[in-house]
Amino acid sequence: MKPIIVLAGALMLAGQSANAAEFATAKEAEAMVGKAVAAIKANKQATYEEITAKNAKWVDRDLYPVVYGLDGKVLAHGQNSRQVDKELIDMKDPDGKLFVKERVELARSKGRFWQDYKFTDPLTKKALPKQMYCEKLDETAVCAGIYKR
Repeated sequence: MKPIIVLAGALMLAGQSANAAEFATAKEAEAMVGKAVAAIKANKQATYEEITAKNAKWVDRDLYPVVYGLDGKVLAHGQNSRQVDKELIDMKDPDGKLFVKERVELARSKGRFWQDYKFTDPLTKKALPKQMYCEKLDETAVCAGIYKR
């Protein structure tokens, strides 16, 4: 009987590890932003187009880049092409936080930063805590976010 309990426990732990691997980490978000910044410096328009087209090199599980102008206009979006060319400066999270406005203000004042906000998970449709890592590049904020699990 004990071997069955041990096996069940091992399977549960393996399942939790597999689930954790399904979601991006903070380190991976920082690496994604660094990769996007380098690509944008090399060829801005082509990189914006690749990001928005969901090119496989710009999507890693739940991780993808988003590029904002410092006016809040979306210049490239790795998951929602409908947001490109829209000014989202007044967009609020479920708690009423003006997260895009805060994001561009942080880009102006800090250059590199992590930001906490809530975002609706497209899979579960639940508002979940999320963190966005961003780096200022010229007059843009290049970002990638992770859900806090």
